Amino acid sequence: MKSTRTRAAVAVVVALVLLTVVGVGLGVGLGVFGPLSDDTPANSTDSDRNETSAAADDRPDDPSTNETIGYVEGYWYDDSLPADNRSDAALEEGELEPAVYRSMARVERLRNATFDEEVPVDVVSRAEFQANNDDLFVNVTAERRLQENVNYEALFTVDRDTDAIDEAEALYGDSVGGYYEPTEDRIVIVSNTPDTPELNEVVLGHELVHALQDQRFDLTSYERPTIDEDNAKNGLIEGDASWIESRYERECGDEWDCVLPANGGQTGSSGDGALDPNWGLYLSIYLPYDEGPEYVDYLYEQGGWERLNGAYDDPPTTSSAVIHPGSEREPAGVDVPDRSNDDWTQYQVDGEPATETVGEAGMVAMFAGGAFESGEPSVIGRNALLESGEPGYEYDQPQTDGWAGDTLVTYVNESRDVDANATMDAVDHAGYVWRTEWLSSDDSREFADAYLELLEGYGAEPVDDRRNTYAIDGADYPGAYYVDRDGETVTIVRAPSVDDLDALEADAAPSGEDTLAFGDTGDENTAEPASAETNADRDGGVLAAFGRIGAAPALLALAASLLLVIGVSITTLRGRSAIATAGSVADPVPSGDRRDFAPARE
Repeated sequence: MKSTRTRAAVAVVVALVLLTVVGVGLGVGLGVFGPLSDDTPANSTDSDRNETSAAADDRPDDPSTNETIGYVEGYWYDDSLPADNRSDAALEEGELEPAVYRSMARVERLRNATFDEEVPVDVVSRAEFQANNDDLFVNVTAERRLQENVNYEALFTVDRDTDAIDEAEALYGDSVGGYYEPTEDRIVIVSNTPDTPELNEVVLGHELVHALQDQRFDLTSYERPTIDEDNAKNGLIEGDASWIESRYERECGDEWDCVLPANGGQTGSSGDGALDPNWGLYLSIYLPYDEGPEYVDYLYEQGGWERLNGAYDDPPTTSSAVIHPGSEREPAGVDVPDRSNDDWTQYQVDGEPATETVGEAGMVAMFAGGAFESGEPSVIGRNALLESGEPGYEYDQPQTDGWAGDTLVTYVNESRDVDANATMDAVDHAGYVWRTEWLSSDDSREFADAYLELLEGYGAEPVDDRRNTYAIDGADYPGAYYVDRDGETVTIVRAPSVDDLDALEADAAPSGEDTLAFGDTGDENTAEPASAETNADRDGGVLAAFGRIGAAPALLALAASLLLVIGVSITTLRGRSAIATAGSVADPVPSGDRRDFAPARE
């Protein structure tokens, strides 16, 4: 999303933690949001905002928790607490409940709505959490695990020797610090010191926004069966929470006393391991926190609270709608009929073909996943990905901004008798057809050129006497690839071998001359090959690969900030599971200027 406005950026660096919304819950949709002056923009001045809610001298004599905005269980939003400005932000006995009530009141004031019910916040020790919640964030069946491995290998995000679910779980490690649990309508804080938990009030406020959303809109009602739909729905849900979080942080700096760790704090993890994040996974799910707040700001500017609240009845259906607010892009229907021979078949999950829609944001992650990785190819370079003058990443890229729809279907070779439970062996004998639709033939050409550039970056070589067919012999992404561009459609077929291509998809890899070329940016058959950009020599690989976090205190803060956001990968990877389909919200809270944990521009 390109805009002259400054993107909302939350200045909290590391807090209590990685907070995530998990589980299947029943939200309570009671009450009506009170009106806020529709002509007051979200980025207005503090004095403007304060005039839109009940001012201190207009407070009722008999305030009510359920009816008075900014007042919860005896606490006003601007009350002071003994824990305010305490350097370690450690809460003593009896201080958690007042901090939660006041934070609820502050969320009400900023979001111009009252909570219908109290939101319990429980604290558990890390040992208790680890003992009782082994499968809380990763609980994927073997058949779905195979599909996810194929999906993320197709995006050049998780290589052949790495299990996609394990890779996502590794992003969490022992860093989970808490989560919102819709089944219990509560927030759980995981603490190394449960008797005196460290609190970051702004991060808690973000989670309380989700509790408010759940009570008002029933977050479990939103189906999100694909990567793209998950990013789209979260663009609204997480965008709203992050938008309020940024305002909350500003008030803590200007008007309110707050419970904030003086040094930004640490996550709930042990924090003694070097980080090597999977940037492709990270970028594939970070869109809601990056573009979401501006999408929400756009909605608010169009019609105030009424327009924003109404969006929950008609949420965005594609990540493109979040990246390009106002376009209201609906996905084009993209069919992939089974054109395989008797040896191959479309893989089944829960009795249905295993299909995926990656979407515009997922494709940006594919082309930019190597931008910060030492030695990895990247079509979208670091400078193009980092927006000049603004925090965050630029998801509006020329290689992908003409997206209209896509469907990726996993295939398996039944004749090879591979047990799906042996996921990594099964992936060796799997393939896919990925059909993409674009707004124009120029857009399809842009995507095809970028994809071929990425193939070459991973060592692909053209196959003699086969049209637009390429083979990768390396260990990371081995196999044969066929790319066909026909007007506004680009189809990619990947199989274990060149001979398998035509068996998996009839007429793939036909004999003949290439009609596409690596790095083709001009007329077909005329462009010279070009290589994808690599990052082997950038910054000695320190920032690019996060290989030596302990090298400087700044990198420690950078790493901790990253942990606040990467956890969403797990719920995204399992987004086709019963929990996510029922509407659970992936929610690691993004905190801090995104530049705090992104390598610098060159």
